[in-house]
Amino acid sequence: MQPEDGDSAELRRSSLGRGARLMSLPFGAAGRATRGVGRRLGGQSADAVTAQARHEAAEQLFRVLGDLKGGAMKVGQMLSLFEVALPEDMAEPYRLQLRKLQDSAPPMPATRVDAVLTTELGPQWRSLFSEFRSRPTAAASIGQVHKGVWAADGRKVAIKIQYPGADKALESDLKMMKRLGSVLQPLAGGIEVRPLIDEMAARINEESDYTLEAAAQQQAAEALEGHPEFTVPRVLTHTGKVMVSEWVDGERFSDAPTWTEERRNQLGLRYVRFLFAMPSLAGLLHGDPHPGNFKVLPDGRLAALDWGLASRMPDGLPPAMGRLMRHAADGNAAAMTAGLRSEGFLTAEKIDPQDLLDYLEPFVEPALVETFHFHRAWMRDQFQRVNAAAATPVVRHLNLPPEYGMVWKVWIGGIAVLSQIDVRAGFGAVLDEFLPLWRR
Repeated sequence: MQPEDGDSAELRRSSLGRGARLMSLPFGAAGRATRGVGRRLGGQSADAVTAQARHEAAEQLFRVLGDLKGGAMKVGQMLSLFEVALPEDMAEPYRLQLRKLQDSAPPMPATRVDAVLTTELGPQWRSLFSEFRSRPTAAASIGQVHKGVWAADGRKVAIKIQYPGADKALESDLKMMKRLGSVLQPLAGGIEVRPLIDEMAARINEESDYTLEAAAQQQAAEALEGHPEFTVPRVLTHTGKVMVSEWVDGERFSDAPTWTEERRNQLGLRYVRFLFAMPSLAGLLHGDPHPGNFKVLPDGRLAALDWGLASRMPDGLPPAMGRLMRHAADGNAAAMTAGLRSEGFLTAEKIDPQDLLDYLEPFVEPALVETFHFHRAWMRDQFQRVNAAAATPVVRHLNLPPEYGMVWKVWIGGIAVLSQIDVRAGFGAVLDEFLPLWRR
């Protein structure tokens, strides 16, 4: 990754400038439609024209969202989780481009890095490190990471630096992305984009304040000290815009699709265990399940690296989750419907309990067997079924309470990742262990 010179990689802060870049997405779509007509008139087949348009759309999406960083890129990272639900001929071009958003983006120039570190850590910031690599190892949505050596004890460290103006850009982008929901929706494989963006918008302050992220990461690190399956790097120092934590060497979990079946199954199960275990182990729900946030250490432990999104759950996962799933698994439609209503999941007083159960039962399917096979075809089938039922009374009266927003995102995102990497896992056993009131 080569840092750019001058101001070409500067985070675009003005609402007008960033809005213009984002609006290029729908304008680009209109342009591709016009060019497609011309190509068909020129003799190209409809399939060739469609394939070319999809590749152009994927390239434009990465270029715009990746270059803007901020909330635009975070939405792109979220979309990269759900390409698994798209038909394969649509998914391939988006998969190639959106996956790049999971852990890379155009970085800041070295002069800007120095300015941020001087402001945050003082003019003598270099004395804190016996080594500091000016070229970033990763550049993501609101910050980039440099590798260094902590002068006090020689530990390898990761120095996470927030882009100047990232907080303003994040807020501005998410407002604009809400208005572009219809453009983004086809890239989400049936997942409703608006609730996910709303959840991001509600947590803007957490995303852009490294003080909050450092507290969550250190809490998780201390809770997992000596754990045989999971680890989190400890935080050495931080400000609101810079965080220094232990460096983690390991394989990227985003490389899992290339692993052997045995290894995919083993580490896929470890990944989903981590997502469900953290509320009981550390009182925290890790809120960003995309694979770019995880590494696999040489000893097989899974390391979680990014804690910008974390929900405090001192009492673990909500007990109602397990109880409601147990009612669905037992076929008790009346009890399940009453429980959903009491938790705020229903907006209508009258709804057919059996219709509701028929709609929700497939979501419980992976937990009902000893080993479940998560794969792309199954995930696509589920979203096709959900989309087909979108206009029915049952779906129209379903609601996602705000307190379940993060849980839902992690649940659906984690299952999407398992389906992307083709995992056979004992999902039910994970729920038995970590989901209160579910036990089979």
